[in-house]
Amino acid sequence: MVQQHTVKAFDEDIPRLRGLIAEMGGLAEVAIAESIDALIKGSQELAGQVIERDKRIDALEAEVDKLAVRVIALRAPMADDLREVIAALKIAGVLERIGDYAKNIAKRANRIEERRQFEPLTLIPAMADVAGEMVHDVLTAYAARDPAMAAEVVERDNKVDAFYNSIFRNLLTHMMENASAISSAAQLLFVARNLERIGDHATNVAEQVYYAATGNYLAEREDTSA
Repeated sequence: MVQQHTVKAFDEDIPRLRGLIAEMGGLAEVAIAESIDALIKGSQELAGQVIERDKRIDALEAEVDKLAVRVIALRAPMADDLREVIAALKIAGVLERIGDYAKNIAKRANRIEERRQFEPLTLIPAMADVAGEMVHDVLTAYAARDPAMAAEVVERDNKVDAFYNSIFRNLLTHMMENASAISSAAQLLFVARNLERIGDHATNVAEQVYYAATGNYLAEREDTSA
């Protein structure tokens, strides 16, 4: 009976971990989209919602940490199950950071002056769409335990890097030609950098998904953001 109870408890713990990761991921996706919306509209109200909701992401990460440690300590998982628990632990940390990047973007919602003069302000939403889709798809790969989809997400990070490089060059030129716009341009550069980091973190999640599903590591991807 004790053994049966232990197995049943373990069978409940793993889906609980996966459910917490899914909730964190959903909140992170919303945070990315709404932070960009707040930036484009200059909406401090919407930005405040993103910032406030980040507390829930932080709380979920703490819950994942406690549950994962308890599972390892009490259930002593092996092989596939151990990879699953470790992956959940690492993915939760990455999703928390993605939430932080979205919060950082939201904080700049009211710091952009003369919005219509910035061409990069039209590029940033497109960059955010790609980064947001990477987060969405890697969470789908996690739910489906699909290593092929995870590997595809990693490849897509090159597109985010290309956006960042284009926006960086555009903003640098703009700052050189318009000294009065340096402050706003610097804020947009910070936003683009945060989106680039979100893409990197989606890649990190994809690598964890791939490892949890296969027991193997993905080959290192060449960094194209420099």
